[in-house]
Amino acid sequence: MKGSDRPLSEAYDVALLDLDGVVYVGTRPVPAAAESLAKARAAGQRLAFVTNNASRTPSAVAALLTEVGVPAEAGDVVTSAQAAARLLAERLPAGAEVLVVGGMGLRHALYAQGLRPVSTAAGRPAAVAQGYHPLLAYGALSEGAQAVAMGALFVGSNGDLTIPGGEGPPHPGNGAMLRVISAATGVEPIITGKPELPLHQESILRTGARRPLVVGDRLDTDIEGAGNGGADSLLVFTGVTDHMQALTAPPNRRPSYLAPDLTGLLVPHPETVRADGTHRCGGWTARRDGGAFTVTGSGDPYDGLRALASAAWEADTPPPREALAEALEGLPF
Repeated sequence: MKGSDRPLSEAYDVALLDLDGVVYVGTRPVPAAAESLAKARAAGQRLAFVTNNASRTPSAVAALLTEVGVPAEAGDVVTSAQAAARLLAERLPAGAEVLVVGGMGLRHALYAQGLRPVSTAAGRPAAVAQGYHPLLAYGALSEGAQAVAMGALFVGSNGDLTIPGGEGPPHPGNGAMLRVISAATGVEPIITGKPELPLHQESILRTGARRPLVVGDRLDTDIEGAGNGGADSLLVFTGVTDHMQALTAPPNRRPSYLAPDLTGLLVPHPETVRADGTHRCGGWTARRDGGAFTVTGSGDPYDGLRALASAAWEADTPPPREALAEALEGLPF
């Protein structure tokens, strides 16, 4: 857990923002997101919108952002499809055929890198690029499997097993669909999206960030990906991760900062001080007593959460949920 005596919008030159669960949920804007991002921009922070979803083109993503009150252009968007296309362009000759198992976002990215998207395995394409598409058909998966079986390089835009399902349970994501070709051929894909490095590197290349801050709602993609790229991260609680999941995160999925939402970009983050077995942040003190945790104090409950996280993260092994439950319930969110 880090502290910052300046607002994060001033301390970091570029915010690399996840989309679903951070800026919007489905097509609904997250409360306070548009206003917070406008203020961050006014403070001089540049914004880049980084998504594992390879189905939409950057222009389509920018249009959706604008609809939810966050003005954006295609150049502000970085996709896992772009990361996949760059990786393939670095490994294949110009104009090489790549069989696309996915949508227009992936095709456009491949064209932009000088590669030739195709739809069948008949011409023995050099590679197969698979990305999420809501209407992905059996025929496309079958063609992809045939090409991989014949030796084509197999690249997946991202490995997310699920995607948000709106009000219902999660839907299968690209990671689940990748298993079809992998199971049929015995070949594992190269993954380019979060938490793997290619998408983070693509984001840095496109933004020129010198001190980036990754902002996300998922521990297993956004936060782990930030760590893999050597960047600091801000976890917000407007998406899939809850407070307990943050407190019990393993070391490689622990964020640098915690905030309820994107208003966390606009404020300083008090440092958590460890002393005499206690962890103090703002007006709160957390401690571990044997197998249980306690937190006492008053003020911003997120300062209490930061103190409790500091205590919980003192060991590499995450504590059991039941050890933290009573302390967490005592914070007045």
